[in-house]
Amino acid sequence: MGLTRTSTGAAAAETELVIRKSSPEDRVIALAGNPNVGKSTIFNALTGMKQHTGNWPGKTVTNAQGQYDHHGTRFIMVDIPGTYSLMANSAEEEVARDFICFGEPDTTVVVTDATCLERNLNLVLQTLEITDHVVVCVNLLDEAKKKKIHIDLDELSLQLGVPVVGASARAGIGLTELMDEVEKVAFDRQKTYPPRLDYGPEVEQAIARLLPIVKPHTLGKLNARWTCLKLLDPDESLRRSMTDYLGIDLTADPEFQTVLTSIWQELETKGLTHDSFRDHIVSKIVERAEQVYRLCVALPEGGYNGRDRKIDRLLTSKLTGIPIMFLLLGVIFWITITGANYPSELLSTGLFWIEDRLTEFCAYLAAPGWVQGLFVEGMYRTLAWVVSVMLPPMAIFFPLFTLLEDSGYLPRIAFNMDRYFKKAGAHGKQSLTMAMGFGCNACGVVGCRIIDSPRERLIATVTNNFVPCNGRFAPFDLRETSPRENASTHSPIGTRTRIDTDIGRFSHIQGTALVRRNGTAPMENPQKRTHVTPSIKLVSRL
Repeated sequence: MGLTRTSTGAAAAETELVIRKSSPEDRVIALAGNPNVGKSTIFNALTGMKQHTGNWPGKTVTNAQGQYDHHGTRFIMVDIPGTYSLMANSAEEEVARDFICFGEPDTTVVVTDATCLERNLNLVLQTLEITDHVVVCVNLLDEAKKKKIHIDLDELSLQLGVPVVGASARAGIGLTELMDEVEKVAFDRQKTYPPRLDYGPEVEQAIARLLPIVKPHTLGKLNARWTCLKLLDPDESLRRSMTDYLGIDLTADPEFQTVLTSIWQELETKGLTHDSFRDHIVSKIVERAEQVYRLCVALPEGGYNGRDRKIDRLLTSKLTGIPIMFLLLGVIFWITITGANYPSELLSTGLFWIEDRLTEFCAYLAAPGWVQGLFVEGMYRTLAWVVSVMLPPMAIFFPLFTLLEDSGYLPRIAFNMDRYFKKAGAHGKQSLTMAMGFGCNACGVVGCRIIDSPRERLIATVTNNFVPCNGRFAPFDLRETSPRENASTHSPIGTRTRIDTDIGRFSHIQGTALVRRNGTAPMENPQKRTHVTPSIKLVSRL
């Protein structure tokens, strides 16, 4: 669990591009966007599915597929992992890029957050470099309205050269208009004219030299200009994907290698090295995003997020952040443990009353002892214990955890804990999966897929197994309160010995099997929100 080839991204080339079409007339629509912009909410609203949504980055880590019928046409909606970039620094970014490049979607819908459009435009511009069959959805307009942010959607469409639709997915606003534009683009009823991004004379000249060599190899399935740019990077993951999906290996082309070597010799004389090339490309994208943002977005005087920043400083401060975190988690655990007592007792009484009746029924039938022992005292009694002990705490914990999730507080926990987890060789995101593990350990292990670094993901997967979930509380209580023959394990010396032994074992593993350097990844603190009722309803259905 959590270590399969699919979950670690190793089998993306084999599993993530499979589209289940029921007719050749079906159209494939990719839903792309930054983490936490509402892609999965739009996906659920259109397909009627219950893909889990959450107010924290990295919630979607694999492609989800659903169907939506619009004007007699069936659209296959694909919710791809949220990503800040298509430069493939993680398995999720690679899955997103490969689907847009090689999954052959008829239209790519890039979902953006109206409250932080400038940052989201980076992904929009990168997507437009790959394909011109794009529709931009500016989601969360209701949140932007509360903050008095005005977005000129017509001007944004003019600057990007593609249709732009405003929406508030939770309220179902704008989704019909979105699909109208998607249909037009998918059937080429509306032409798009995204302007070409200028990367500067040095890079543009390099692209022009590579283009005649690379274009025949793309077979019309890849944007040749973008492919040249990525081969200059050099993007090894893209080269692997081109080999996997298109059977193209440009490294075996001597002409390509000769020209590429010559280009890099010229670029280095102009001060552009392999290490600085990607920074140069990113700076050009950011400059264009800032330019578009200034032309299309009007902010209220004095800013719009002063109160949010004050709250964030309180929640993430070194002085107050940790105490507030322990206070909130302590309240949740106290409510869970205390509140579960009465329903657990009620369930236990009812279920064991049924056991007594089943025992009497077996006696009435004169059933053999082994039948009663196997089915009543074995299977039913075990089931009764599991339900009465585990169900009430889980029914209380997960709705409370959902409140923290949708309010946007969970990423702030990860931010607070990151520096402490780093000292142990782990990632701050593991604190989210560990908290999930208190409700159900399986969720905590599977949730480790949100961690980008394979090394840190492995550490999280292994160590999250030791988080005591609701099902382990009862055995732990029994173990700790039962008399033992060897009481030395309860002594301070015994406890210290066990701790030292565990530290020594982990240090040995850190220095051998997990010796590679930790990865780095951005940590986003999403907007704090209060509309949590839909997620509570989803948890109640689950």
